[in-house]
Amino acid sequence: MPPSKAKRNKTIALTEDQIEQYSEKLISVDAPVTVDDILDKTINRNLFDVIKYLPDGFVDLLILDPPYNLDREFGSSKFRKLPIDEYSAYLRSWLPQMVRLLKPEATIYICGDYLSSLSIMAVAGEYFRLRNRITWQRDKGRGASKNWKNGMEDIWFFTNGNDYTFNLEAVKEKRSVIAPYKEDGEPKDWAESEEGRFRMTHPSNIWTDLTIPYWSMSENTNHPTQKPEKLLAKLILASSNEGDVVFDPFLGSGTSSVVAKKLNRHYVGIEIDNLWAATSEYRLEMAESDNSIQGYFDGVFWERNSLKFQKKPKKKQTEDEEEEEESGTFNFM
Repeated sequence: MPPSKAKRNKTIALTEDQIEQYSEKLISVDAPVTVDDILDKTINRNLFDVIKYLPDGFVDLLILDPPYNLDREFGSSKFRKLPIDEYSAYLRSWLPQMVRLLKPEATIYICGDYLSSLSIMAVAGEYFRLRNRITWQRDKGRGASKNWKNGMEDIWFFTNGNDYTFNLEAVKEKRSVIAPYKEDGEPKDWAESEEGRFRMTHPSNIWTDLTIPYWSMSENTNHPTQKPEKLLAKLILASSNEGDVVFDPFLGSGTSSVVAKKLNRHYVGIEIDNLWAATSEYRLEMAESDNSIQGYFDGVFWERNSLKFQKKPKKKQTEDEEEEEESGTFNFM
């Protein structure tokens, strides 16, 4: 049984019965399959055992979040930090096999930190066309005693060719206006609304508007490297269209599949760990009744804490809640 939680702790933690229940929705690929066999499914296998069976040219958007070059445990699997050349060799052991799965106009996003990015740019650049490097602010993590706190991560933007999808209007951000300028008495490039003064801005490759999932968010799980749904929404809206196929072979707790479903895309995910694969299916079921994405409302990405209801005074915690937060019961990541 999962540990008891504070009343406001929404972290998803499946019981043994739920793990068994949602595991029944998982598939295991051990022979060549068609797209229809795997579409909108979670494959509970090791990527390296499955990749040879997957069909050619079915992927519109490939999202890769492989283990960073760090010592890390992911439930039943572990990754140990490697010298840079060995981590590059690890990437080369599977990344070239992804090329066969992509449509000619496919887009590829690869997540990494400052160490793994050294290898990602070099290795992926051998197979794909580099378009940009997104750096996003990670607002969690402990500080280091003899180093700068690592508060950022990278997402490398590649394409399979020169013809690719990029939906600019879908990912513009609604930002508050600090110094509203007027021309002939009228707002210039901004508008007044009930929420305040805002302008729509082009998205940049520096993202500071993301919130790492934590205990009071309904998307939160205990996965150690879970990405925010808002982050995946930006990638999926920008680089795919409704009905396209989003493929994530390092699915974790399912965020990319969940967001793809919420945004009317098809998805295929691979996850080696049974707990996280089952958690993905649980979250996919939740998405059938709730397709909301924190920070994305009415087709617009809002800057953090800019909506009125996000500015409500924080509810005073009880002594029990404060003690649980201090003890780590809320599973901060």
